[in-house]
Amino acid sequence: MANIIRWDPFGEMVEMRRLMDRAFDHSLARPWRLLGWENGGTFVPLDVYETDDELVVKASLPGIKPEDVDVSITGDTLSIKGEFKVEEESKKLSHYRQERRYGSFHRVLTLPTEVESDKAEAVFEYGVLTLTVPKAEAVRPKTIKVKAGA
Repeated sequence: MANIIRWDPFGEMVEMRRLMDRAFDHSLARPWRLLGWENGGTFVPLDVYETDDELVVKASLPGIKPEDVDVSITGDTLSIKGEFKVEEESKKLSHYRQERRYGSFHRVLTLPTEVESDKAEAVFEYGVLTLTVPKAEAVRPKTIKVKAGA
């Protein structure tokens, strides 16, 4: 004799929701992992573009001093490190809202083309770090003059 089991659509929807929450817990609940932030640390947004002769990287670093930033290029890897420092002693203050992040950051980026790292120049102005690196001679476009045949 078989038992009849009553179908519970709401129970199945709750179970489906639980499974979806579990599946997305590590990515959507912690979005810094999707963006490459380590341990939920401070994220540094970058713009990277190239011209015919150089690669340019711009990093937004508002409120940081140029001497608190370290930039290095090893092979095809760019590394930008630094620290956003707290302006006042926060223990003495009663914050209503504190959204600006403080602490160290480390952003690593694989460069899209070969560069001459020994000729790189970094300029820091109005909270924006601009790194300009000449492309390697081998990847620069060459203009070939066409001669008329006899």
